[in-house]
Amino acid sequence: MMRVLHFYKTAYPDSVGGVEQVIDQIAAGCAQRGIVTDVLALAERGSAPMTEVHGYRLHRVPRDFELASTGVAWRAFARFAALARQADVVHYHFPWPWMDVVHFATLTRVRKPTVLTYHSDIVRQQALLKLYQPLQNRFLRSVDAIVATSPNYLRTSPVLARVADKAQVIPIGLDKDAYPTPAPERLQAWRQRLGARFFLFVGVLRYYKGLHILLQAAQGQGWPIAIAGAGPIEAELKAQATALGLRQVHFLGFVSEDDKAALLQLCHAVVFPSHLRSEAFGVSLLEGAMFGKPLISSEIGTGTSYINIAGETGLVVPPNDAAALRAAMQHLWAHPAQAAAMGQRAQQRYAQHFSATQMVDAYAALYARLLRQS
Repeated sequence: MMRVLHFYKTAYPDSVGGVEQVIDQIAAGCAQRGIVTDVLALAERGSAPMTEVHGYRLHRVPRDFELASTGVAWRAFARFAALARQADVVHYHFPWPWMDVVHFATLTRVRKPTVLTYHSDIVRQQALLKLYQPLQNRFLRSVDAIVATSPNYLRTSPVLARVADKAQVIPIGLDKDAYPTPAPERLQAWRQRLGARFFLFVGVLRYYKGLHILLQAAQGQGWPIAIAGAGPIEAELKAQATALGLRQVHFLGFVSEDDKAALLQLCHAVVFPSHLRSEAFGVSLLEGAMFGKPLISSEIGTGTSYINIAGETGLVVPPNDAAALRAAMQHLWAHPAQAAAMGQRAQQRYAQHFSATQMVDAYAALYARLLRQS
């Protein structure tokens, strides 16, 4: 029986960002296939050291401090070493520089096949990146296999270009059956609050999500916009919305899985204005496709344009262009039949390329190949 260890700075259900959702989908799918799966992550002090999640075990070590979005935990060394000794394959999720340190401190003694899913280039911390690059390059060269989440990102990332000989593409996949079916009264409550038609954004409110552009695009318009999620720039966005007089923009904060499913089922379209390459894929954009919704995204050379095909599954606009985003939203609002047809094609594309079954099967095959080679 194969055993796999995932390692990342945060994990579901403590955090519900895109990377955490992907790890959960892989871990749950592998567990269903008989692959014993452990996930190791950092957490707040006082969190349970281990818990069962969707058929796999989540192990937590307390976070000591955070520097430039990099969580640090001294106890990670010992816990990672113990779990790595039991594992057949270690699966890293990049970027997280502390993971590189733990890797070199441990796997020189505990030698195991290694997989790294490359979720994103480091975009914001350019000054610190210059200091980190030698370690990053050494770390990427040291792992046995690297997975990019879309051909777009593999093609456009200068970092991946340097390790292309060990890289392959496994698109992120989602399991629709894992999403709850909203109760009729929950759907009705959201209809009463947001109206019969509304645009929806779902995600953590971070600098690269382009939500300030969405608010600019909404100025002077009447369509309701629901922003589901919380995050570090929430107060800043609310202040911007107030300054622009945007009464039709609803900040919903963190929503439950039931409410998220209800919002995805009810919305007119999913708008995803991320404008920087930190948005390497766009899990909530894929959720919109899975629910059969037309999509609006920006062309940033990443997986967003692998999910959303311009003119087919939705509309793609230049990044950081509020006028173009406004025009795209207005077009889908004014042409509901065309929007519905795009949503159907988005759902078909999800079924063809982005199911959790396809993703998990590909990772299971990769794990088996690395074990045979080792």
